[in-house]
Amino acid sequence: MSSAFRGFALLGAVTLGAAGGSWAATSFQQTQANVSVAQEKATAARAALSSAPDHSQAFKLTAQAVRPSVVSISSVKKVRMLNPRMRQRPGAPGMPGIPGMPDELRRFFGDEPFERMFPQMPQTPEDFNQEGLGSGVIVTADGLILTNNHVVAGADEVTVTTSDARQLRAKIVGADRATDVAVLKVDAKDLVPAPLGNSDSLEVGDWVLAIGSPLGFSQTVTAGIISAMGRQVGVTNGGYEDFLQTDAAINPGNSGGPLVNLKGEVVGINTAIASRSGGFSGIGFAIPVNMARSVMDQIRDNGKVTRGRIGAAIQDLSEDLAKSFGYSGREGALIDDVVPDSPAAKAGLKPGDIVTKYQGKPVRSSSQFRNAVAATAPNTKADLEIFRDGKKQTLQVKIGLLNDEEMARSQPDAAGEEESAESLGLSVQPMTPDLARQLGVKDGQTGVVISGVEPGSLAARGGLRPGDLITSVGGQPVANLKEFRDAMAKQKASAGVRFQIVREGSNRFVFLRTG
Repeated sequence: MSSAFRGFALLGAVTLGAAGGSWAATSFQQTQANVSVAQEKATAARAALSSAPDHSQAFKLTAQAVRPSVVSISSVKKVRMLNPRMRQRPGAPGMPGIPGMPDELRRFFGDEPFERMFPQMPQTPEDFNQEGLGSGVIVTADGLILTNNHVVAGADEVTVTTSDARQLRAKIVGADRATDVAVLKVDAKDLVPAPLGNSDSLEVGDWVLAIGSPLGFSQTVTAGIISAMGRQVGVTNGGYEDFLQTDAAINPGNSGGPLVNLKGEVVGINTAIASRSGGFSGIGFAIPVNMARSVMDQIRDNGKVTRGRIGAAIQDLSEDLAKSFGYSGREGALIDDVVPDSPAAKAGLKPGDIVTKYQGKPVRSSSQFRNAVAATAPNTKADLEIFRDGKKQTLQVKIGLLNDEEMARSQPDAAGEEESAESLGLSVQPMTPDLARQLGVKDGQTGVVISGVEPGSLAARGGLRPGDLITSVGGQPVANLKEFRDAMAKQKASAGVRFQIVREGSNRFVFLRTG
């Protein structure tokens, strides 16, 4: 079964079978007579693509050109199911549960003792194979294959079936969970690699084909368009997502297969679907090939993936928040906070700066900017165009190396004299030394602490919480209740009020407006 995340499903199919059973993904018969015929057809088709008279002809020629490069992938993970009477209840000292129990089973059964659920279950150890089915695309003549990490993750054996029915044992060269990209290698001759295109040149409405092994039916071709770009759907659990969205029919088993344009170039790697039924619903997602290629090159050349960082917290712009900075539009990335002594700090970035371009390319959103920085090699000098105080200027930042200790975002709640902003539904109090210690406020940090937020109020809907430290109102720094009152007196809730707050050591902007 495919793994589901909040209504989104990864597309690799999973089955369970007894050890020593037949390979589920290698039993499908291929129609190509031999490799040389496939190569000749692919070459001829690619030459004719430029003069294809209509879409039907273009689809046909594109499929002929690319199908020899598409493979079916079967991954096997060996699982040992222990005698249930040989273990104690989960959580007992030294006995964490059933070692090796597949997550797919644990989701349904939890850790209930197996003898209670299956009284007739054999009482001797038994081995099982957890089999995954997916797709991939050959991208180099020497046998490199692009696919999804979730197709081969944890696999003990990986077998690739080519379009001419050859079954080849594959080696996992490397994988990157953060982008769901994996790179395989097979040793074989006469392979037909597919050329990689430029996903940055895609536009909504462009025709694309999805090719793979949906539901185990190998060499399946479906057509559609690019429906949207820059999607984040959460299937990588905090990783780097910039998905292409397509209405080309893709289903479980399509994972890792190529999304191609009508030039026969790979522009994406099919990864996930949005579906309540688990099947095709007209919304599929693919990793842009430029992102996949960058990951593949690093895995091939360095054996691992490194990512850049600048050391700044960022957020998207709302229309009201942008206007509060005198900025027109919602595109760009707003700098919330700058880590001391980070590349961003050394470059002169400040909270409230809006990044409008990175390396000469427009910044659409905070996630796109984050992905672009991550894809930049450490030590690269990158140009940032920013908007500050009504003017645009250019800064240069030397990209650092992202590590596992990069700033983590968390949002826990926290609990004299008070000041009330009744129209917004919040009250504040002075920051005492005790409160500073409780909230982990840095030495020298000033502001007023939110002591109460009325449920359902504008402040509550805007995300303000008790324990947040307000450091500025409308761009005016506040260090005590008097300065807070004075700053609030200059604001009109109907026009909107911009707060800068500190929560768990991180700065953030919040914009509130009545009506």
